[in-house]
Amino acid sequence: MRAAFNAMRIVAWNCNMALHKKCDHLLALRPDIAVIPECANPEVKVAGFVSTSSVWIGDNPHKGLGVFTFGDYRAERSPIYRKDFPIIAPVHVDGPTRFNLLAVWACHHKPNSFDARLGPLRRAIGAYRGFIEELPTIVAGDFNDNAKWRAGKPDNHLLNVSELAALGLRSAYHHDRADKQGTEQESTLYWRRNANRCYHVDHCFVPESWTIAAVTIGRFDARLSDHVPLIVDLAMAH
Repeated sequence: MRAAFNAMRIVAWNCNMALHKKCDHLLALRPDIAVIPECANPEVKVAGFVSTSSVWIGDNPHKGLGVFTFGDYRAERSPIYRKDFPIIAPVHVDGPTRFNLLAVWACHHKPNSFDARLGPLRRAIGAYRGFIEELPTIVAGDFNDNAKWRAGKPDNHLLNVSELAALGLRSAYHHDRADKQGTEQESTLYWRRNANRCYHVDHCFVPESWTIAAVTIGRFDARLSDHVPLIVDLAMAH
């Protein structure tokens, strides 16, 4: 007897603020779960935007990290959330598939960004290891990082990749494209909206046992953001 499957779509998109003016563009991507760095606190203003639940963290009400769910999914911030990793949120997601989500907007410019030269994501992976191991976990968002940067340093992206791999997580994009970290053919960041300064810094890591149906990199539109959406479609057994 064949296993039945349902689809789940994860969208990670740094909206570069003013999400209330860009809601239609996000909704057109039809996410089940959206990880949105640089968005305003939805209690402040996200007019015309209806989600089934939302989680938001940040120190600026106009520019933080949001997680939004749609359809049959619901999200709730874990009580283990700590503010000392800017800006990363442990989130419980319930619905057709139950899992944990580590939503990431890795800020490297905050006073508490680094400790012993370790960046926010590396520190969060260690602090939230039990959370990651508790349930199948997705780690997604704007890592602000690429393997080509800070080679050999304790905050190099490959160390994060290695730690996530040890926890049974793989990058959906790199698995789908068979690209190596640092050799990506498609970019997710157009620095200062410059098409000649492109980097792949947005990532979605999923459990190795999950089936990755498709990965799509959105088109760059300078009117919307300096980032493009990373869209990951998963085929979930139920």
